[in-house]
This record gives sequence, structure tokens and C-alpha cells, in this order.
Amino acid sequence: MTAERRAVGDPDAADRRATGEPGGIAERLAAVARRLGLACERAGVAPRDVRFVAVSKFHGTPALTAALEAGHRHYGESRVQEAQRKWPPLQERYPGTRLHLIGPLQTNKAAAAVGAFDVLHSLDRPRLAAALAAAMERTGRRPDCFVQVNTGGEPHKSGVPVAGVDAFVKECVGTCGLPVVGLMCIPPYGGDPRPHFRLLRALAAEHGLHELSMGMSADFETAVAEGATTVRVGEAVFGPRPRP
Repeated sequence: MTAERRAVGDPDAADRRATGEPGGIAERLAAVARRLGLACERAGVAPRDVRFVAVSKFHGTPALTAALEAGHRHYGESRVQEAQRKWPPLQERYPGTRLHLIGPLQTNKAAAAVGAFDVLHSLDRPRLAAALAAAMERTGRRPDCFVQVNTGGEPHKSGVPVAGVDAFVKECVGTCGLPVVGLMCIPPYGGDPRPHFRLLRALAAEHGLHELSMGMSADFETAVAEGATTVRVGEAVFGPRPRP
């Protein structure tokens, strides 16, 4: 059957093209898991000690269901409202699914994020820290938090400046009482990520933080070699990200 005939005969075909075809997702998940296992072996760490978050932002139910049916349970989203819209029915069907917020978080969405996510990777300013602390106090939910560090000093990118990490971590933990478990970074595009991963690891060690969220589709194996405990892989699993 031709693509044109499939599109005419299948009213969901256009939606699948817009949200990521489910075909092959299980195989790509397995391929990434194999690469991750080899990277862990080279780094001398156990694969169970490196969390693999499949970045599912902008992908729809067919693609997510294919990954869930394959047994994967950690997913990354960048928008609170998108996660609220698409994930509750899937979480009910697939117990143990955990959601990671990996995108910038607006202060006015802090309470919603605390309710929707299990891990927050983008804590980056005092007002947000205070809003999250208040939301956690009200709800009793305490998602793990990563402080995002702008290791490249890029003015357009979110994250705490390297020089401000010490004061900000102390404020988050001491003043706000947030469950900060580690640091997160996104190295500048196109450069060598290793210096950024090494810097993040050193900063985390200074504060007794054991978790490092770093590494994406293009560099997660390098991140594992430099100490990553969470990698965020999207395109290698779901293919090119559709437009929101």
C-alpha cells in the first residue's frame, strides 16, 4: 500500500507523522540501552546506577505507548501543561512511570510541576526555589531537584552561573529545604562537552552531591565516562522531534 493510500485510508496517519511514528521505538530503546551498557562497562560503573530518561517532549500517545510497552519507565518533558495533558492516562495504565521536567520552569508553574513530576532538572533561581519549597510544603510531594548550571556562561541559556553555584545550593538546601540531589548542565552546542561535564562533576563533589544529570543523544556516552548518573536521550529513541 502506498503512503498516499495509507494516509487516505487511515485518519490517524497524519497524527502519527506529527507526533512520532511508533514503529521501531522498541528497537531504538534497546540500541540506546546497549550503548549505555557498554559506556558503563568502559567507565567501570553498573548500568543500574545510570538512569536513562527518554525525552518524550512533543511526542504523542502512539510513540509513548510503544516505549511504555517496551518496558521503559523514565520520560522527560519540557512543558508542564503538555505533561499534564498527555501523561495521567498513561501513568494509570503503566504503573511505575516517572516523569522528569527537563525544561525551564516558570515560577507561576511551580505548584503544577510539583504535582506532575517526580524529578525537576531545572532549578536555577531563588524565586523558583522559594515557590517550589512552598508548593512542596502545601502538597507533601517532594520531587528530587537538580540545580541547573550554565557551565558555558551562555547569556541565552538558563542555569546558575558557575560563580553562583555555591551560594545558590546553600540557599536551596539550607534556607528552602529543597531535596537537591545533584547538578544538571547542557554544554554549548557544537563544542567538546567534556570540560563542561568535568566542571559539573567537580562542582557537585564540592557540595557532597552525588547525582549528575548530563548527556544527550549526541554525547551521553561521553557523559557516562565523566560521571553522569542520569542521561537524557530523545532523538536517538523517538527520532526527530516534531514541532510543538
